[in-house]
Amino acid sequence: MKRRDFIAATALAGAAPLSTIAAATARKDMSEPEYYELRQYHLLSFGARKRLDDFLRDAAVPALNRNGIEPVGVFTVMYGPNSPTIYVLLPHKSLESFATTDERLAADDRYQRAGASFLGAPMSDPAYVRIESSLMVAFEEMPRLVLPAATAEKKPRIFELRTYESHSKKKANKKIEMFNAGGEIALFLKIGMRPVFFGETLIGPDLPNLTYMVTFDDMGQRDETWQKFGSSPEWKELSANPIYANTVSNINVSFLQPASYSQI
Repeated sequence: MKRRDFIAATALAGAAPLSTIAAATARKDMSEPEYYELRQYHLLSFGARKRLDDFLRDAAVPALNRNGIEPVGVFTVMYGPNSPTIYVLLPHKSLESFATTDERLAADDRYQRAGASFLGAPMSDPAYVRIESSLMVAFEEMPRLVLPAATAEKKPRIFELRTYESHSKKKANKKIEMFNAGGEIALFLKIGMRPVFFGETLIGPDLPNLTYMVTFDDMGQRDETWQKFGSSPEWKELSANPIYANTVSNINVSFLQPASYSQI
């Protein structure tokens, strides 16, 4: 489905009702999809975590919010990359927001002052090894990030980040179709899965791929929910549909915890 057909198609989506408050929130504004930048800060050691935390909490996140980028998610790894890695999720309302972020931060005096020691770290003592970044566009069926209720309530939560790689662009598009028109997102919501976002990767490693994030109270709830999903008649029927065969060639999964100052 082409994005220009998005508004008309979703207006007719009553055949696949979305039954949760989260889904209703996600579908309020059908005009344009969001874009998501997912950054991974790879650190030299766990000791570098405090410097990055101080920078993100006191300088970067407030400055990003001032520039209309919110909510900002900051996550540590429970299970995933072996080296110390911090994930940062930046939702953008437009491609222009993504393209001009660095320029706007460079012109933000408060940001420059608050982050001076991090931004000016010398080569002999770098603040991080490298930043790996991906740019995604939100799926048609869920064009807006959904903030977990547990975030506002400051309750414990974990996040599962899943990336599905495909061996061809044609098959990647079919998997995205499976989530959208095929009804996989609708099934997620029906069984009580709590997605945060779905994104088609436009720029990043291991293309073509898609990435999505779901949230749970704990690993016990995670296992129970996935078991319910995998055993549902709807999933068995959908996954057996030959038009969606061989759409995923590799799956990468990371489990994340939010930093104390994360807005997601």
